[in-house]
Parts: sequence; C-alpha cells; structure tokens
Amino acid sequence: MLKMGTGTITYGEDVDSLIFDWGMIKVLSEPLVTNTERLSFAMAILEPGKGHGRHNHPGCEEIIFLISGVGEQMIDDQPPVTIRPGATIYVPADVYHSTVNTGWEPMRLLVVYSPAGPERLLREIPGCQVTPPGKAPA
Repeated sequence: MLKMGTGTITYGEDVDSLIFDWGMIKVLSEPLVTNTERLSFAMAILEPGKGHGRHNHPGCEEIIFLISGVGEQMIDDQPPVTIRPGATIYVPADVYHSTVNTGWEPMRLLVVYSPAGPERLLREIPGCQVTPPGKAPA
C-alpha cells in the first residue's frame, strides 16, 4: 500500500482475503484501509456454478461491474437475467439481489458500496475464512 498525501494506492496483496465456499472477496478500499468516508470498493471472484445467495444491504446502495465470466443476476425478486462482461448492475438500498456464475471459468466482479459498511459484515458470515495480507488463500 502506498500513501500519497491524503490518497492511497492499494493492491490485492495489501488487504485480507475473505474466502467463502463460493469464492473470494478483497476489499481494496474501505474506512479501515484507505480512510474512505462515503464508499467502499472490492473485487470479488465467484467460482463456476457458485454465487451470492439472495440478500440485501439495509441503507446501502451497491454497484457491481462484471469484468469477466458469465452469469445470472437477480434484482428485486424479478426473474434473473443473463449478464456478461461489461455489465454494470445498480442495486438500490434495501433491495434483495443475487449473482450466480453460470459459466465454466471464475467470474470477476468489481463492487462498490455506498455508504461503506457492508464489507465489514462479510467477515461475520458463517464459514468466512480470513487470510491476512501477503498470505496465499488456503
């Protein structure tokens, strides 16, 4: 991690890896890492056939950007739609949603929460394994 005045440059090896049965998340910018005040930013990897089950973020908006892979996105309990690289998904605060990788390769996503906060709750999900910065995920 590189501090530059009041800004910060962060790499994946600078932050914890949050490992789940469906994949991994690295929160690259959040209050505890970069002192951000209004949002958090993460990269998520969903393994083939896996995904985030139906959930919501009370009081928090989310934007998801699909970098690679294909899958299905459900928002507001509507029938899921197919998503592909380049998709930008906006989820309003409190709205239930889910993302599932339907492809054969890992799905890579960028995620923004506003305001910051949901990224801290990820650590409380049963089965979450935290790998410290600089260590290879188990």
